[in-house]
Amino acid sequence: MAREIKKVGVVGLGTMGAGIAQLAIEAGFETVGREVSMDLAERARDRIGHFLTRKVEKGTLDQAERDAAVARLTLTTDVADFADCDLVIEAIVEELEPKQELFAELDRITAEDAILATNTSALSVTEIAAAATKRERVLGMHFFNPAPLLPLVEVIRTELTGDEAFETAYAFAERLGKTPIRCNDTPGFVVNRVLIPLLNDCVRVLDEARVTPEDLDTGLKNGAGWPMGPCELIDLVGIDIHVHASEALFEALREPRMAAPPRLVRMAQAGLLGRKSGRGFFEYPA
Repeated sequence: MAREIKKVGVVGLGTMGAGIAQLAIEAGFETVGREVSMDLAERARDRIGHFLTRKVEKGTLDQAERDAAVARLTLTTDVADFADCDLVIEAIVEELEPKQELFAELDRITAEDAILATNTSALSVTEIAAAATKRERVLGMHFFNPAPLLPLVEVIRTELTGDEAFETAYAFAERLGKTPIRCNDTPGFVVNRVLIPLLNDCVRVLDEARVTPEDLDTGLKNGAGWPMGPCELIDLVGIDIHVHASEALFEALREPRMAAPPRLVRMAQAGLLGRKSGRGFFEYPA
């Protein structure tokens, strides 16, 4: 039932979008990447090129393959350049209104059978799809950060997502070398529905048990077998992103454990965002 994907579009070339674009070009797909300015787009291409160069240096990719992959990425600032894409993946700001505006535009300019996917981590795919007229081709493809490294992709269907679009997106995730799972459009999908309240509980323990972030991470890694401690993980995701996802889940479910702990809210307000700002629970070299 899955169709062949030949050309991919990625809207937004921030950390997640650039990672998704890298996966696509490495897997051999002609890819169009869009940013709001050509300067931002070129910076993203440079970052992708840098990561692929590191793979060459490590011996996991040869130089010719690296150069061919980079050549498969076309940059644009114009959404109209997605008109001939078979699949467009949105990775813009995690706010409902901008996503709906984008999907309404993509719905107008792409072919009727083109698949439109959102990489949202916490918003309702159904609400995003409501901006489109052909809602059977809208679904979620939730990659995890960093996208080139983490194997999971949640492929999310709404009540209106068609079987062909869903199976095509699932097969595409496999073509990228990922491990997809099938999800329905419920708050937090699968992983974040479990992980976000758990991480929030971990942060509350910092204050309630008067434990240090170092000791909390050591405890979870050595006592529960976590490969990465909760504080290190939140720093990697981005404290602002975690707070935003927590707020979205709390708004949808009204479960106290979903609400971001005050400590995280204060850190986000202070600009202590984790790795990307150089300081969160821990400090990181520039």
